[in-house]
Amino acid sequence: MDDIRVLAEGLRFPEGPAFDAHGNLWCVEQEGEGLFCRYKDGKTKRIQTGGRPNALVCNMGDLWFCDSGQNSIRRLNITTEAIETVISHVSGQPLNMPNDLTFDDHNNLIITCPGPPDEGQQGYVVVYSADGSVAIIADGLLYPNGLAFYPDKQTLLIAETHQQRIWSGYWDAEGLSWETIRVWSTVIDAPPGSSIPGPDGMTPGPDGNLYVAIFGAGIIRVFSSEGTFIRDISLPGQNPSNCIYDPSGQLGLIVTETEKGQLLSIV
Repeated sequence: MDDIRVLAEGLRFPEGPAFDAHGNLWCVEQEGEGLFCRYKDGKTKRIQTGGRPNALVCNMGDLWFCDSGQNSIRRLNITTEAIETVISHVSGQPLNMPNDLTFDDHNNLIITCPGPPDEGQQGYVVVYSADGSVAIIADGLLYPNGLAFYPDKQTLLIAETHQQRIWSGYWDAEGLSWETIRVWSTVIDAPPGSSIPGPDGMTPGPDGNLYVAIFGAGIIRVFSSEGTFIRDISLPGQNPSNCIYDPSGQLGLIVTETEKGQLLSIV
């Protein structure tokens, strides 16, 4: 039996949980236009950012987040709370509603840009390299969404929400290319393009399995490293958006759930 604890509620479309270097837990509030922090002692605070923040990752002491409202990647200095826009364009065009992001071991930032959630709209995936260049590494995907390096930093998984599947490919961090791409797992067996639940954010677990938030289904679906279904974790709400494991092990799996506006801990 999974023990589910509510860490925070009343959040306005929470997404992108991340821990900072001090062990404090952050997430974005898309409809709240800001970032939410739950400190280790349980105290909370909010920082207004404007726009529509989507996903969040901590890197070198800063919080990097997608902003689908401003079509940009922005960065918060945790100490000063100063916010700057780091990326706004690729190939001369504004980023198309960036959704999720992750860093590789070479400090390259990979970003999904699905565009609007309309049926049939194609999105793409971008890399922002450590030297500051921006390039598209994959396109033609129907709502590319969650990202994860799994089971190692050379294998990049990308969730294609509207096709209910997850792609896998070798990530060349020096050549900045995604290669030998294949369907890693079909998350839900359904006709392609049907308006049913699909994979959103995902994270590797300490047990070696992959944990995938299935938006619209009210579950975290667990897969083996080969992409084989293991089990489901049922949630209080229907719309989990993302998940991450607490590196300290104390809070277990952290889930952002948007229907009820909750930040959950599952141990």
